[in-house]
Amino acid sequence: MNYKTIKVEVKGNSCFIQFNRPESNNTISKLLIDECNEVLNMCEESITIVVFKGLPEVFCFGADFKEVHNKMADGQEQESYSEPLYDLWLKIATGPYITIALVCGKANAGGVGFVAACDIVLANDTAVFSLSELLFGLFPACVLPFLIRRIGYSKAHYMTLMTKPVSVEQAYKWGLVDSYGTNGDAQLGKHMLRLRYLSKKGVKRYKSYMSHLSDFLITSKDTALTANLEIFSDTDNLKGIYRFVDTGQFPWEN
Repeated sequence: MNYKTIKVEVKGNSCFIQFNRPESNNTISKLLIDECNEVLNMCEESITIVVFKGLPEVFCFGADFKEVHNKMADGQEQESYSEPLYDLWLKIATGPYITIALVCGKANAGGVGFVAACDIVLANDTAVFSLSELLFGLFPACVLPFLIRRIGYSKAHYMTLMTKPVSVEQAYKWGLVDSYGTNGDAQLGKHMLRLRYLSKKGVKRYKSYMSHLSDFLITSKDTALTANLEIFSDTDNLKGIYRFVDTGQFPWEN
């Protein structure tokens, strides 16, 4: 299994997906979404545990601003991949497998979406979580339904407004992280020792049951996609992103 944006390893009934775009700070591209979807589709029949990992210093950093910049520079229309990304997170949240995020370093914007969609979130003590979108006139429209489901409306609202990184200790207190320590791999190993006893059939039935207890993620989808399209179609927002990639200056800086 050769992929361009991820590394994939299957061990028994477990699949490990590592985001692998070091040249782009592990930002989210359309290809990354497609490749993750392809792997998850293959996991439906026989895989019980799916683990998402990043690089040592960054888990996933959200939208690829360089891609936005390059399309503007070439005069190309911006392509929206918000629906495929939302559907990927739905698959992570409701699919017939246990999903685990193992976070080292930075998880920002859409990276928090991957985290919040997972069933279990583990981290090492370097992990930080942030929603930086409002700094650019955007907001995490597609992330918020998954984050609200995980930590509640008020904490998700606070993270969005403040835009600053949240430490792993704070994320644990809020319920975004389930367990953390100095060694993330050790945290993962400890959990998988227990999870290995669960049957595929049992996990599939349980995840299906849980997804039917609340349809919040489904009913929020259209509103999230509409809002995301609006903010990424705003020319002022796009100009701010373009200048940031060019100069490193935020929209409010002269």
